[in-house]
Amino acid sequence: MHLARYPREFLAHLPTPLERMDRLSAELGGPEIWIKRDDCTGLSTGGNKTRKLEFLMAEAMVQGADMVMTQGATQSNHARQTAAFAAKLGLGCHILLEDRTHSNNDNYNNNGNVLLDHLHGATTEKFPDGLDMNAEMETVAERFRAEGKKVYTIPGGGSNPTGALGYVNCAFELLGQLNDRALKVDHIVHATGSAGTQAGLITGLKATNANIPLLGIGVRAPKAKQEENVFNLAKATAEKLGCAGVVERKDVVANTDYVGEGYGMPTEGGMEAIAMFAELEAILLDPVYSAKGAAGFIDLIRQGHFKKGERVVFLHTGGASALFGYDAAFDFNGRWVS
Repeated sequence: MHLARYPREFLAHLPTPLERMDRLSAELGGPEIWIKRDDCTGLSTGGNKTRKLEFLMAEAMVQGADMVMTQGATQSNHARQTAAFAAKLGLGCHILLEDRTHSNNDNYNNNGNVLLDHLHGATTEKFPDGLDMNAEMETVAERFRAEGKKVYTIPGGGSNPTGALGYVNCAFELLGQLNDRALKVDHIVHATGSAGTQAGLITGLKATNANIPLLGIGVRAPKAKQEENVFNLAKATAEKLGCAGVVERKDVVANTDYVGEGYGMPTEGGMEAIAMFAELEAILLDPVYSAKGAAGFIDLIRQGHFKKGERVVFLHTGGASALFGYDAAFDFNGRWVS
């Protein structure tokens, strides 16, 4: 599969590391755990969206854009990485931030990713929860176009077939690392939200006949909706790549038991995962995505779903800068305040 056919801006720090987590593996007493460090992609503390943005921003440049626009929750990792990428390319950037948590905490609304958005030169405006944010974005984009701007819009999470190419490429990269080290892997696990990461990964894995089951731990939508979103995007991505039909519905699996009260709302399991990864492996998770993915992963190990003698890769989607918007969720010892 020849991804060089598609425009790409090579700004991510790739390949990201693949590391064995010996202390976490010993603590849980289950499978041998490895971690794919997509928190190390570069660009303003990194994260999974940078892979997608390599293709999305290249498409924007080909189309002659002088401004990019996207949308996401207040502490959106995707927004922060889009702002950073735009700064690197000299493009304007405007971000629509959706108030999904209804928090009045000053740090949540102004620190963490929001602070970084502004440091990278992006402008932002806030919207209430429950709107069709991609439709709202097109309305705002028309306002800027009327002022003479050439605006390229990016859907939430960068999750369309162009953005998903970044995780098709990640699947190829990960398989190369596994093959180079003669590592047979039984499962890959990651947090899934806007669908692009999981859709790209499953498309790449199926296109290469990797035979590694992929599990997304949901952070927002119910199971049926999450799997439908991922499958539809995977189908469109496969069509874009010229391998239509390579992903079947049964290949798309999401577990949404760890969402908690809702998107962006910390959970006890997620905060335990943050503490375990930090104290045992010196790896930082964020409360919105990676911690809930890790919480589900840890719980499934404890339930025996992932077994001793197996080897599992947890793909870290990044987002640690959001921790500084959630300081109220921690006590002075770094423990969760319920």
